[in-house]
Amino acid sequence: MIKASLQNDQIKLGRELNAEEELTVLSREMKQRRDSLVEFQKANREDLVQKVEEEIAIVEKYLPAQLTDEEIRQIVKQAIQKVGATSSAAFGQVMGVVMPQVKGKADGNLVNETVKEELNNL
Repeated sequence: MIKASLQNDQIKLGRELNAEEELTVLSREMKQRRDSLVEFQKANREDLVQKVEEEIAIVEKYLPAQLTDEEIRQIVKQAIQKVGATSSAAFGQVMGVVMPQVKGKADGNLVNETVKEELNNL
């Protein structure tokens, strides 16, 4: 399924994908699987949970090493200082600085939550 996604994006663009574009496809595939996993767990579909967990393990092999929670928090704190954020109103600005740094290395939902926490603690 990953190979098909990579080929589909390549066809859409009409050229070979560069490393960043491949990473984007892999990240999208991982997100889809994580979302599916949550839904299957809620529905008590253990047969599908196991299948998706196996797929996640395969996709993880191709992604860069994931950042720890503390590494993400440090990047978020640096971004808050960089943009001079003083309230949660700067959420978009902070995310704009953080996301390029963590692309493919952290789950977007985790980053989102961390930014919200740090901005609420100001």
